[in-house]
Amino acid sequence: MIADDIKTRIVLAISTNRQNYATDSKHAVALGITSSVYSEIKKGKTDQKLSDAKWMSIARRLGVSLNDEPEWKIVKTPTFEYLCSQLELCRKNSLSGMFCDLPNIGKSFAAKHHAKSHPNVVYVDCSMVKTKQRLFRYIAREFGLNSVGKYADIFDDLVFYLRTLDHPQIVLDEVGDLVYEAFLEIKAMWNGTEGCCSWYLMGADGFRAKLERGVEFKTVGFAEIRSRCGDKYNSITPPEGEERRKFLMGQAALIAQANVPEGVDYKQIARKSDGSLRRVHTLITKGEEE
Repeated sequence: MIADDIKTRIVLAISTNRQNYATDSKHAVALGITSSVYSEIKKGKTDQKLSDAKWMSIARRLGVSLNDEPEWKIVKTPTFEYLCSQLELCRKNSLSGMFCDLPNIGKSFAAKHHAKSHPNVVYVDCSMVKTKQRLFRYIAREFGLNSVGKYADIFDDLVFYLRTLDHPQIVLDEVGDLVYEAFLEIKAMWNGTEGCCSWYLMGADGFRAKLERGVEFKTVGFAEIRSRCGDKYNSITPPEGEERRKFLMGQAALIAQANVPEGVDYKQIARKSDGSLRRVHTLITKGEEE
C-alpha cells in the first residue's frame, strides 16, 4: 500500500508538472487518469482515488522515489550542460538534431530534466515503445491527446495539434531500438510538422551504426532522417585515451561529491565507478561494495 506521505510527494510532483500542460484535462490524460479524479487529487483528496499501481505509474513518470532515498541532486556536468544547451537551441528555433555518444554519461538524465523544465516538450524512451503504434500513441498521450482508437486518427490529430503549439519538441532517446516502420513514421510526422516542431534523436553507437547501415544500403527513410538532423552526430566525450578517461572520471567525481552521504569519500566512489554515472548512482544508493 502506498503510504500517505508518498502520495503527498506524488501530488506535489503532479502540481509542479502541471505547468507544462495547457489544461487540467490534458494533464490528466497524460497521467492516465480521469478529469474528475484529477480534480479531487488536486484538492489533496487522495484516499481511495487511485490504485497503488496507478500511483506507482505516476511516481515513475514524474521521478518520485517510493522509498526514503534522499533526492538525487542535479549536477551540471559537461554532458548535462552541453545537451541542455543543444536541446534548448533546437526547441527555440524548431530545429532538429542528433546526439550519439557513450552510454552512462548522463544523456538520458539531462534530456528528462529538459523535458520536465519546459512546456510542450516530450521525452520518449524508445526502448519501451519500439513499434510505430506504441511510439506515436505514447507521444499523443504525453501531449494530453486521446491515444485510444483508430491509429490513423491519432496520428493526424497529433500532427494537427503539434502545429498549434508554441515551440513543441519531441526528444527520442534510445532511437536505435525502434523497428524500421517506426523510423518511416517519424519521417512522416516530421514532414507534417516541419518548421514548427523540434525533433532530437539520441542514442549510443548502436543507433549510429543502424542509421549509417540504412543509409549505406539505401533503405527508404534513413538518409532523410539523417539529413533532417543536419547530417551530424553531436557528441561530447573525447576520443579514446587518457583524455576520455579524465573526462569520464571528472563527471563521476562531480556527481559523487554532490550526492554522497555525509562521511563517505566521494573520490573513492568515483574511482570504483570507473567513470560510469549509473555505477555512481548504484554505489551511493545501494551501498554496493566491491
